[in-house]
Amino acid sequence: MTIGRQIRIRGDGLELAADAFGPENGPPVLFFHGGGQSRRSWQGAARKIADAGYHAFSLDLRGHGDSDWASDGDYLLDAFARDVEALIDHFDRPVSVIGASRGGQAALVGASRRPGRLSLVMLADVAPLLRDAGVDDIRGFFQASVNGFIDTDAAATALAEHLGQKKAQNTSGLAKVMRKDADGRLYWNWDPLTVSPEFLNPPSEGVALEEAAARIKDPVVLVRAELSNIVTHESVTLFRQLTPQLEVIEAKGVGHMFTGDRNDAFAETLLQYLARYAPITE
Repeated sequence: MTIGRQIRIRGDGLELAADAFGPENGPPVLFFHGGGQSRRSWQGAARKIADAGYHAFSLDLRGHGDSDWASDGDYLLDAFARDVEALIDHFDRPVSVIGASRGGQAALVGASRRPGRLSLVMLADVAPLLRDAGVDDIRGFFQASVNGFIDTDAAATALAEHLGQKKAQNTSGLAKVMRKDADGRLYWNWDPLTVSPEFLNPPSEGVALEEAAARIKDPVVLVRAELSNIVTHESVTLFRQLTPQLEVIEAKGVGHMFTGDRNDAFAETLLQYLARYAPITE
């Protein structure tokens, strides 16, 4: 199994933490997790494509995991997108970007501003038009997390209730993605400002995503979750209209936040598209 190297890469005015996998001369592939997650969400997929010869980076978004918190408190979509732009500029060759949820939104907007620098943009259940009622579930999870949890079992219960994830029998592993305060309460390892209501799907984000979808000319693949409560058939129709080169495939039997426990399967699909758009050359 490929062993990762912990590194830090400059984003837009701050540093982002990443685990890098695979040969440094391989085509670069950047993975961006969803809001409230961490770079651990993509490690399985990153390792798998690294084994195939790609240089994979699983990153913590700003304000998440081990990445810097924004000193100015800016966690609007545009800020995450500027980080993506900075990361693309870090490489002297075309880059593939892979994103889920918030990370996918950032990948789409950031990539659209770097025409010709992308080999592939692959999005996990992300589209310009989001079903706001589905976003309410995510808002509910964040609200339930504000005051922390007495233990990892309580945190796992919140995940199951609000995000539709099956509750694990052994929840101790969640401690790796949580921080403990002086009173012993557990909090998700993100800047609390990242989940402020003003940052969760404001109207300006819909406009930015539609503009990005219309602007991008590089290859784009949408992996839509069959049971998504966020990306609807109307979302996909609009995306196709805005992005004529869009390819859509469906992940069967899963909901919106499916990459955390299904990213090995996701990696198999990703490898097929990387072979087409970012082949490894000797």
